[in-house]
Amino acid sequence: MSGLLLSVTTGELASFVEAATEATVEVTAGAGALLGGVAGGFRRHYRSLRSGAVRLLFERRYGVRTSDVVSLEKFGLAHEERVYYSAANWQTLRRTLPRDAVGPDDVFVDLGSGMGRMVLEAAWRYPFRKVIGVELSAELSEIARQNVAGTRLRLRCADVELVNSDVLDYEIPRDVTVVFLNNPFRGETFATVMRRLIASVDDNPREVTVIYFNPTEDEFLMSTGRFRHLRTVNRGRRDKQEGPFGTIRIYTITERAGA
Repeated sequence: MSGLLLSVTTGELASFVEAATEATVEVTAGAGALLGGVAGGFRRHYRSLRSGAVRLLFERRYGVRTSDVVSLEKFGLAHEERVYYSAANWQTLRRTLPRDAVGPDDVFVDLGSGMGRMVLEAAWRYPFRKVIGVELSAELSEIARQNVAGTRLRLRCADVELVNSDVLDYEIPRDVTVVFLNNPFRGETFATVMRRLIASVDDNPREVTVIYFNPTEDEFLMSTGRFRHLRTVNRGRRDKQEGPFGTIRIYTITERAGA
């Protein structure tokens, strides 16, 4: 799997960021009003590149690799309802789930956990009783296991389980209280999994928070009458997103009528 992983040295990253910084300064200094929009676009692109460089340096420091974008075609798992692997941003949970909202009885599951970035963040930042990652690809699951085993992050949660399974074959535990999705699947696959989650809550009533990054199936969630939208978090505090991409929506599951 080493061919899937982006290997960049600290020196290369530093040189790249420095070059991008110099280019940005030159464009900004030399641009007039006519080129203002171009310079602004370049600055935004530069910020994105710099952010990526910082993430790679963070991962190198803590001995994990989660930053690739991987098509499921590579593993023979492509399907119209399955989405390619791309990790959510580090600190996604920090921005959406207050630490004091998690107690020692809470259980976290990432459905479509890939290389395990959100599994690591959940186990690192929060006192969950258990953290679970469910991933279809055996190759990505193995990278996640290596990340958990070799990380230099000090994990608060000692019980981390990584499951290599099709989500349609996975039985959602009756004690799960936080569900994370980074748009891993859509259509009927998504609908089936969410109906099973609702059934789990009806079988064992409890408060469940759903954190959905790039929420392309928001319309379905709201059509069930069982998901209540709590709030939306945009990619950046000043960004105004149009459409689901780059946003995180947080929901809770409500009791069924008459319950």
